[in-house]
Amino acid sequence: MAEVYKSTKKFGTRYGRKLKERFGKVESEQRKKHTCPYCRKQSVKRVAVGIWNCSKCDKKFTGRAYTLATKKRAVAKAEEEQE
Repeated sequence: MAEVYKSTKKFGTRYGRKLKERFGKVESEQRKKHTCPYCRKQSVKRVAVGIWNCSKCDKKFTGRAYTLATKKRAVAKAEEEQE
């Protein structure tokens, strides 16, 4: 839980625990490095809302606003790896 509140310390006691927890999860997800769908390296960062850039292969592409992949794609990928 402590990692969720790192970016929400700036809000102090305002807005409540649940909202800050949700915001912390979204913000930590968007700021972490993601795996590139082209070169499979973990070097994709968010440029703007829905725009992602791979620093390794220098590809720029679209995705979701805060995460690169949808939950359905992540679940399907996990199932493929298990087989």
